[in-house]
Amino acid sequence: MRAIDLFAGCGGLSLGFQKAGIDIVGAFENWQPAIAIYQANFNHPVFETDLSQVSDYSIFSNLKPDMIIGGPPCQDFSSAGKRNEDNGRGDLTVNYAEIVNRVRPEWFVMENVERILKTQKLKQAKKIFVEAGYGLSEIVLDASYCEVPQARKRYILIGKLGETNHFMDYYLTKNQTKKPMSIFDYLGKSLGTEYYYRHPRSYARRGVFSIYEPSPTIRGVNRPIPKGYKKHEGDPVDDFSKVRPLTTKERTYIQTFPKEFEWLGNKTELEQIIGNAVPVNLAKFVGNCIKEYINDTNKRQNIKRHIGALEFEYA
Repeated sequence: MRAIDLFAGCGGLSLGFQKAGIDIVGAFENWQPAIAIYQANFNHPVFETDLSQVSDYSIFSNLKPDMIIGGPPCQDFSSAGKRNEDNGRGDLTVNYAEIVNRVRPEWFVMENVERILKTQKLKQAKKIFVEAGYGLSEIVLDASYCEVPQARKRYILIGKLGETNHFMDYYLTKNQTKKPMSIFDYLGKSLGTEYYYRHPRSYARRGVFSIYEPSPTIRGVNRPIPKGYKKHEGDPVDDFSKVRPLTTKERTYIQTFPKEFEWLGNKTELEQIIGNAVPVNLAKFVGNCIKEYINDTNKRQNIKRHIGALEFEYA
């Protein structure tokens, strides 16, 4: 199956789908620092493209994709942003839907923050998908139940031409693990610390976490523990003398990028790129669910053909 990745960032979605056996044949991104990282790690082309200004859809259709994947920028929906879906970036969700509608691949996968469920932009996008003939499955996945050591909740919308709604629900639900993955489950004690600091959005929230639990969501902010940090009731340790933030590279591991993945750029850019990325294993989880659905569908069709042949033979 051939796929293209829109709003590709540094390639978390692309890499996860590749690991699930899907052939990524092209990617589209508009931020040069992310493009440089993508180019350093993939063999297929990445095109610097403003996807809010598309007029020629042949740039996508010429790649003959069976699937379009992508995570339109979520800052206008995110709890980390101003939550104004009309700031402009929210429109990119509708732009994504328009591209799918014009190119009409058999499949599409859209990833975003959970908060998108409360927006009008999602309703507009889903209306475009339905009118284009796509059956839809949607779910909010906690990445820690999808082989990612991070309690990162993400909205996933999958569409397939000519299908009924909810067609993927069974696979997306039954393939999740029974318990969340901790950092220790994934990395053991390789970080060299049992406790680390993750800067909270407000000091009403805790900032210290243990490797024996899933990481909170990796964001684009990474700061050292303040000298005057006061213990929060949820902090798992009293002595902060050895508590440190995760390094930039360690944060890529929590996002399940492989150790050999090459990172380019300055620290500020890298922290933002890493925080924006789709966890590789979350993308792989979704890709594997789709492959399992396709395999099961093919088996059912083969059984029907076999039964039909037997009925013809004995008629």
